[in-house]
Amino acid sequence: MQENYLGKNIPKLGFGLMRLPMKDGAVDLELTKKMVDLYMERGFTYFDTAYVYINGTSEVAAREAIVKRYPRESFQLATKLPMHELKTEEDMERIFTTSMERAGVEYFDFYLLHGLNANTAKTAEEVGAWEFIRKKKEEGKIRHIGFSFHDTPETLESILSAHPEAEFVQLQINYADWENPGVQSRRCYETAMKHNTPVLIMEPVKGGSLVTMREDISAPMREYAPDASLASWALRFCASLPGIITALSGMSTLEQVEDNTAFMQNVKPLSEAEYAVIEEVKKRMEEARTIPCTDCKYCVNSCPQSINIPGIFAAYNHYMSYNHLSAAKNQYRNAVRERGKASDCIKCGACEEQCPQHIEIRKMLEEAAVLEEE
Repeated sequence: MQENYLGKNIPKLGFGLMRLPMKDGAVDLELTKKMVDLYMERGFTYFDTAYVYINGTSEVAAREAIVKRYPRESFQLATKLPMHELKTEEDMERIFTTSMERAGVEYFDFYLLHGLNANTAKTAEEVGAWEFIRKKKEEGKIRHIGFSFHDTPETLESILSAHPEAEFVQLQINYADWENPGVQSRRCYETAMKHNTPVLIMEPVKGGSLVTMREDISAPMREYAPDASLASWALRFCASLPGIITALSGMSTLEQVEDNTAFMQNVKPLSEAEYAVIEEVKKRMEEARTIPCTDCKYCVNSCPQSINIPGIFAAYNHYMSYNHLSAAKNQYRNAVRERGKASDCIKCGACEEQCPQHIEIRKMLEEAAVLEEE
C-alpha cells in the first residue's frame, strides 16, 4: 500500500447511517442531529448512507442532519448504487439523481456499486455501471468510485483485476470473521492490499454481536481492560490494519457515539498482548457453539419436512456465541424462509441416520425453536 493512500488522513471511525434511531416509525432527526454534532465535534468526518437504507430516508436524514448544517468541505458523504434495481442506464441515472436530491448535495465524496458478488458483478458489466460512475466522476458529481463487496477472495480478485479504476473497496471485516470460512475477511483484505486498493470496513462489530457477548466469553477482555468497552476492542482491531480509510460504526444511540468517539479520538494500534486476548475470546466463541454442524446438508436431503437444519443450527450457534437474540432471530427467519421451521420436525430420525457428526438433531431442533418466539 502506498504511503499516502486515499483516505489515509480520514479519521478511522466512520458513521454508518443504516441503523439511525427511530421514533414513531421515522428517523428521529433531533436525536440524529445531536449524534452528528458530537461525532463532528470530536473530529470525525465520514458518513455512509445508501439509496436503499431505511427505505430511502437515510439519505434524507443525511441532508437534514449533516448537509444543511455543516460546510460541505467539512465532511465526506458516501452513498451507493443498488445493483438489484438496475436494468438500464436510465435506471442508474434516475437513482443517482434521486440520491443527490435526497441528500441535497452537488457531489458525493465516495460512490459505491452496492453489494458486488459474482452475480451482481455480471449485472454491473451488463448495464454499464462502471462506465456510468466513471462518467459521473468526470462530471465532478463523484470524487472517488469503488464498491462494497460480499463474496470470495477469488471473486474480489477478478473484479479488481478487471477494474483498476476502483479507488477503494468496502469489506466486511471484524475479528470474529477474520478467519471465518463463510466471510474470509483476512483473505479479502489481503487481496485488496495486493492491488493497493484502500479498504473501507463495514460490520466491524458484526452487526452489534461483538458487544452483546456472554460474560464468560468476553471475560478476558473485561479482565485485561476493565474500563474498555467491548466495541473498543472490535473497532481498534479494524483501525490497526494498514491501508484502512475508516471503519463504519452503525451507531444508533447518543451513548454509542459517546463511547466510540472517546476511544477512537486518539486510537492506538493493538498490542501483542491485546491480540492474544482477542484470540482467547475467539476460542471461547468457538467452544460456545454447541452444535458441531459442518453444513454438509446430508440431513436436509432426507428431511420429509424440508427443514433447513444447517441454517437453523447456524442461527442458534450465533445466539449461543454472541447472546445477540435479535440478530440470531433474523438469521433464523432467513434460514426458514420458504422452508420448514425447527418446530415442524416430526422426529422421524431420518436426519440423524445421515449425519456424519452424529448430532442429536431432533433434540437440538427443539432447543433452537426458541428463536421462533416473538
